[in-house]
Amino acid sequence: MKNNNLKLFIGIFAAIAMVFAFSTAGLAKDRIVFGGGPAGGTFQVVANSIQTYKPIKALKDYKVRAQSSAGSIENLRKVNTGRSDMGVVYSGHVYQGLHGMLKNDPNKYENIRAVAFLYGAPAQLVVRAGSGITSALELEGKKVGVGNAGSGAFANCELFFSHLGIWEKIERNAMGYNDAAAAFGNNQLDAFWLFTAFPSGAVIQAAQMNDIALVGIQKDAEKTGFFKKYPYFSRLDIPAGTYKGVDKPTPSFEDSTLWVAHKDVSDDAVYQMLSVIFTPEGLKYMAGQKKTFKAMAVEKGLNGIVTPIHPGAEKFWKEKGVTKK
Repeated sequence: MKNNNLKLFIGIFAAIAMVFAFSTAGLAKDRIVFGGGPAGGTFQVVANSIQTYKPIKALKDYKVRAQSSAGSIENLRKVNTGRSDMGVVYSGHVYQGLHGMLKNDPNKYENIRAVAFLYGAPAQLVVRAGSGITSALELEGKKVGVGNAGSGAFANCELFFSHLGIWEKIERNAMGYNDAAAAFGNNQLDAFWLFTAFPSGAVIQAAQMNDIALVGIQKDAEKTGFFKKYPYFSRLDIPAGTYKGVDKPTPSFEDSTLWVAHKDVSDDAVYQMLSVIFTPEGLKYMAGQKKTFKAMAVEKGLNGIVTPIHPGAEKFWKEKGVTKK
């Protein structure tokens, strides 16, 4: 009798377990790991904002989890291997990684697919008004702030100035933007370079201490084939009036910050997430998280992308009538 009761109990328990398993299976969500950046940085704000946006949290089949990282290169590597499903990466790093062009890293990162343009990082070269410097080529022999060593600003300054052949001909000073502005104000620098959204607080600071001018470096890039060699850079003008005393547009260029995904992330996941973020409500929400995200817009969704696009993103942007420029 005891054996029969035991068998009955086991049978009932097994049946309950099966019912529970089937009922919860439909509730399970696929986890999407989204690589951001260092705590407090803009990359991490992207990841956190997408994770916490209520319509993203309400997606039936997907659960997004923001994950901090060292930034663009780490995200490139993690998304390429599938350790992260999505992430924030500079378009330049996606391009260089695809073609085995990363500095000191000949590996090819071929599993990355672009999803959307987020915002740009424009180049800005500040000099004194009346200095007579109208081209980066005229910096030879000058003292120039080139950004913090190891930063994206420094790397892109080295890339551009090396392309122009002046990297070894200037007196380089590796320092952050605010320190460079202070040194510039004290006549310890003739110029300083930034690679960041405008208006920059450091340039505003410099303009309060001296009359400044911005160098139109787009012409240097065009004359030397820079855009052809590095097609992920986009032309742009820094608008007149962005800084005190700079009353004309300044032609420059920018790299693009991209939302990327591993090629094997489901098309549906990418499509659904884009459909939530790139709405009037979603874009307003993102802009409210950080002013930098005001650059996000449907019509700019494929800006700066020169590498393969994820199929789920292709479907979304095609429906919106947006094509690569």
